[in-house]
Amino acid sequence: MTNRRKSEPPAAGLDIIADCKEYVIDYLAKSFPVRLMAVFTDENGNPRSEPMSDELGAPVLCRSALAARDRMIEQLCALPPIATALDAIIERFGVDQVAEVTGRTRRLIVGRDDRQKLQSRSPRANLAETQAFMDGTKRILVFSDAGGTGRSYHADLAAKNQARRAHFLLEPGWRADAAIQGLGRTNRTNQASAPLFRPVTSDVRGERRFISTIARRLDSLGALTRGQRQTGGQNLFDPADNLESIYAKEALHRWFGLLFTGKLEAVSLGRFQDLTGLRIEAPDGSMLDDLPSIQRWLNRILALPIALQNAIFDEFMGLVEARIDAARQAGTLDLGLETIAVEDFTLLSDTLLRTDPASGATTHLLELEISRAVKPLTLKRLEELYGLAGQRQRHVRNARSGRVALLVPARSILADDGTRVSRFELLRPMKRSHITEDQLAESSWEGISVEAFREAWTAEVDEARSSRKRERLYLATGLLLPVWDKLPSDFVRVSRISAADGRSLLGREVPAHCVPELCRALGLEREQTLSADDIVQTVLATGRPMEFAGREQLMVKRSLVNGSQRIELTGWSVARLDWYKAQGCFTEIIRYQTRLFVPIEGAASVIARMASSA
Repeated sequence: MTNRRKSEPPAAGLDIIADCKEYVIDYLAKSFPVRLMAVFTDENGNPRSEPMSDELGAPVLCRSALAARDRMIEQLCALPPIATALDAIIERFGVDQVAEVTGRTRRLIVGRDDRQKLQSRSPRANLAETQAFMDGTKRILVFSDAGGTGRSYHADLAAKNQARRAHFLLEPGWRADAAIQGLGRTNRTNQASAPLFRPVTSDVRGERRFISTIARRLDSLGALTRGQRQTGGQNLFDPADNLESIYAKEALHRWFGLLFTGKLEAVSLGRFQDLTGLRIEAPDGSMLDDLPSIQRWLNRILALPIALQNAIFDEFMGLVEARIDAARQAGTLDLGLETIAVEDFTLLSDTLLRTDPASGATTHLLELEISRAVKPLTLKRLEELYGLAGQRQRHVRNARSGRVALLVPARSILADDGTRVSRFELLRPMKRSHITEDQLAESSWEGISVEAFREAWTAEVDEARSSRKRERLYLATGLLLPVWDKLPSDFVRVSRISAADGRSLLGREVPAHCVPELCRALGLEREQTLSADDIVQTVLATGRPMEFAGREQLMVKRSLVNGSQRIELTGWSVARLDWYKAQGCFTEIIRYQTRLFVPIEGAASVIARMASSA
């Protein structure tokens, strides 16, 4: 009696290459243009082309095109195999650490003896892999669209594995519904901590086109389905990731202008029009009024060579980021709903702004004092993210404040005249900012040694952890639509204040310097006044001039004198100059003009004395 079952092939005999080269080679073999084309002129005098055929009707092939195709196929076949993302992760970390929840029924794995094995997966394998991840047996989870339906992978309070999830979005494609389906698997209720979302792209700049589509559709999907400003993106994407926003459209219009005037380095006007087929030059030599849309422009850029594509995107993103930075500094960058997590908040005052005559709904202006736990960037995390011992990193200390920072190169931005502005990212324990090369040369930042940098950074982190940050803010809540036009149009930020004890408030933030103006617009003049300390802090922080009433209506503003910031008073009378100096002010003659300043140290007390003498 013989055993008729087929035996498993020996592991040593497997030599399988599981990459996608055969698809690319088949595409080249079938789609590479190898036919000769005959050029002719149509009845309108326009040059046209058509495929050539011999007298028997057989196609005429180009020998040079055939040779180029064969040479390209030969080079592709000589390249080492490229593993897919899933197989590369499993090969790197091993099946003991990676839980795979996909629709695959078989997979090729490499054992500890470096031999290939063909492993079959039953339909119940996904359930076992999910449970292994939720129990903490396997620390890495990879799931696809097939594995993202009906399952949860969040840090559930009932699961053994409550570690914070770091969710990497790989190969998102064009489908926003599939993307939000996958993102929702790891961000759910009853979780120990929210996940960290990380969209992953390659060095090909054009791949950001797909991230842009997902970002735009997620935002619109959230606005349509939730009926509020809390978007589906949940601030997952940077505003610069949306390449179809108003900032991107403005940047593209400026990019066309720079291209037309020949101020771009990446590509010339003629080459761009020849490669993309997009026309921006009119027959009379002027620039067209009806320029291509940004969607059409992005799609055409994807077809360009990689090097040219990256160069064009670098210049375009420089224009986009310049406009977003300007909007962020001006306070006009609309990010939708922003959740501010605080340890505690205290209601200092509640001012009734309006009562709706029909429904009785009210609008309130709340003055809050919030307390936040400071979470500084540790030295270990800084070294993991940016490193400390490279040529790109510079360790600097501010000569005035004594604070330290790590200076790393950032993306250059383009000015409206096409000049490239070099920037650096200034990393500090509590915040990060950008500084241009010219601003750095004029600032008080100076280089220090690595040892001194480590010591000072650690000291600042320890100081920040032992303190809490207390802030005062104004929040307009209630029925906001009737008073929306009265709120400051240059500062649009809707926030949810969420305390650790579960209390929350939802409304629109009102800057402190806009509170008196808002009250006057609603007929509540002089019901809301700012203290002298609030006036000084607001002027120094925002640079916006503010009025205060003393014996005279004076204006407090921030001025730059000899490279340093000062607090200046305007609107004063010459007859009372001695009295102002007696209150603590000082004068300086600049360009044959006497100017009145308040010392920054003790400015609040000086302004308070002048206001109380009214």
